[in-house]
Amino acid sequence: MSKPIVAVVGRPNVGKSTLFNTLAGERISIVKDTPGVTRDRIYADVNWLNYNFTLIDTGGIEPESGDIILSQMREQAEIAIATADVIMFLVDVRQGLQDADFKVADMLRRSHKPVVLVVNKVDDFDKYMPDVYEFYNLGIGEPFPVSAASMLGLGDMLDEVISHFPEDSQNEEEDERPKVAIIGKPNVGKSSLINKLAKEDRVIVSDIAGTTRDAIDTDITFDGREYVFIDTAGLRRKNKIKEEIERFSIIRAVAAVERADAAIIVIDATEGVTEQDAKIAGIAHERGKGIIIAVNKWDAIEKDNDTVKEHTAKIRQILSFMPYAEIIFISAKSGQRLPKIFDMIDMVIENNSMRVATGVLNEIVAEAVAMQQPPTDKGKRLKIYYVTQVSVKPPTFVIFVNDKNLMHFSYTRYLENRIRETFGFKGTALKFITRERKEE
Repeated sequence: MSKPIVAVVGRPNVGKSTLFNTLAGERISIVKDTPGVTRDRIYADVNWLNYNFTLIDTGGIEPESGDIILSQMREQAEIAIATADVIMFLVDVRQGLQDADFKVADMLRRSHKPVVLVVNKVDDFDKYMPDVYEFYNLGIGEPFPVSAASMLGLGDMLDEVISHFPEDSQNEEEDERPKVAIIGKPNVGKSSLINKLAKEDRVIVSDIAGTTRDAIDTDITFDGREYVFIDTAGLRRKNKIKEEIERFSIIRAVAAVERADAAIIVIDATEGVTEQDAKIAGIAHERGKGIIIAVNKWDAIEKDNDTVKEHTAKIRQILSFMPYAEIIFISAKSGQRLPKIFDMIDMVIENNSMRVATGVLNEIVAEAVAMQQPPTDKGKRLKIYYVTQVSVKPPTFVIFVNDKNLMHFSYTRYLENRIRETFGFKGTALKFITRERKEE
């Protein structure tokens, strides 16, 4: 089931980043070993009272002039409206009500999305409460006073946020059709790919980067099986600032990947694989989805005997954090190799949901340990008692050991490679959790 998405919208200097970092806590640094993934802190996974949700910072408004701020705030609000289940509208008690706040409040109100009005920088409730009441004038409900810096009032605010989450997403649960997110930079051919698979022009295709405005679901039937493809191109941008386009394509990808079983990362063969591709791929990797890398516009490349090998090596180098991903070279324009994509989708989704019996798993691990001794530190050797698979999507394993500190990541990777050699698990990440168990 996909996690709800909560977006933060607000003017410059109202404390969006402070609130974002406070709610994200230290979780944001978990991904530091994945190259080029969440360095720019656009999204984070947050947990409150057993509710998990994805928090999105709609981001960077640069204070230049009132008009520019307002237009950028409108764009922020549009992104929030397009992608979020709940919107947190942040205002500043010390700056008071501003003209831009009214205009954005008006847009948010018309969207009919749940909006939580958060009044920040209320460090002293007795002193500032009369000023907080002023924000009722925005007409979007009760203002929640908080201080993101001092961590005051966050509980009531989060209770209000989660009260707007869908009661249950049973409709989504009942839809057994495989859901596939098509992600990638603007203009790599995501919409063309869906149109070719659907054999009709479902999605607007143009040469302007980021023409697709909303994530569009397209139902496609192949060999009697139905699939749902989610197209995720960036928002149409008036001012094409490079970082902003990147930011929005990432936000859009997060929203789509949350709902999907598998992700197809589309790369432009004529450009080659880039850092931005790595960031977008990292979203699907972190969320443990089945992953296919589709190298599009392959018909536009001059080839010799080594072309495929060279392109594959480059992709593996830049996307080194996901060596398990499947790679396919396609042309959305000519339809080259497109039917193969469906076989790959079925395979990676099946592997993403695969379970391995504990007995067999422990035989493989025991054999691996016999072949390569576990690490030691100051004379103490790591002992692995047993391994068990605890969940799927992605397949997650718990390794019970005598001392967690001895479990070096390189040894975890060694065990992962042995498990992959035996069971395949092509196209899906595997997750390992190490737990300590005292010796009897």
